[in-house]
Amino acid sequence: MSCTDEELFEHAARVREHAYAPYSKFKVGAAIIDDVGNIHAGCNVENAAYPLGNCAETSAIAAMIGGGGKAISKIAVVGGGDKLEQCMPCGGCRQAIAEFAQDDTIILLKGEGGSIRQVTVGELLPHAFRLKP
Repeated sequence: MSCTDEELFEHAARVREHAYAPYSKFKVGAAIIDDVGNIHAGCNVENAAYPLGNCAETSAIAAMIGGGGKAISKIAVVGGGDKLEQCMPCGGCRQAIAEFAQDDTIILLKGEGGSIRQVTVGELLPHAFRLKP
């Protein structure tokens, strides 16, 4: 399965609607195209015990792994409160994305008014920690 950037954003936006964010009111959705072209999506899930929540990016990665995917080919992220903002992955998510992506893997961010920003994993986390198998 293959999709356009806009279709990938649509997957992220749809799953964002299911985000559980009663504390921050900041809902995030992420959608991944994996190494064989399958799409996996995830949303943020907050918890009253703050460290126990899940970010959208890590939820999408878990869905990818659970679906048999091995690597991220591209990821789209949408997030915000009342309106969309260009929602950069947090530090932990940057490291989690780097675990399953290459430095040149594209991360797409959509913000207010449909503005799109494209960055690479290497730009967001230039010296990612990686173990050599």
